[in-house]
Amino acid sequence: MPESISSGPFIWLYLFLLVVVFTRAQATYWLGYYIASRLMKNVPEEGWRRTFYDWSQKDAVTNGIATLHRRGWIIIPLSFLTVGFQTIIQLSAGLTRMVPINYTAAMFPGCLVWALIYSTIGFSMWNALIAAFAGSPAGIATLIILIVAIALWVKFRKKAQEKLIND
Repeated sequence: MPESISSGPFIWLYLFLLVVVFTRAQATYWLGYYIASRLMKNVPEEGWRRTFYDWSQKDAVTNGIATLHRRGWIIIPLSFLTVGFQTIIQLSAGLTRMVPINYTAAMFPGCLVWALIYSTIGFSMWNALIAAFAGSPAGIATLIILIVAIALWVKFRKKAQEKLIND
């Protein structure tokens, strides 16, 4: 983030983050809408369109669509309080071809809250965490071990799920 924004008045940081999250959420929604409108009718054989189509068929996305159907529009602003799930829900709203104005009305409160969190405590906590780890060789080693452990956990979890499916 540009230093002039992060060290300037709070309102500029907040507005900058609001534009970022609004743009990202809208782009994710419209990607889902495009996939539902165009790619579901004519499934591409290869290329970037096929990559997006394949991504839209993953379990996480189908679970996101099911959650959206089960919980309704309220899950859209609530998703901004999560990490990872937010993207799935925004994409799911597009894949279900939710009416654009209704989607925008549902996501805007989430954008407002997300920008507030990240312009106040969000980045402060992130910077404090990085400073704590980067301040010493032991901290850097701990951070590397933590990243490797998470990567291994994700890898083995995925393999276990695939084995369950295949068995």
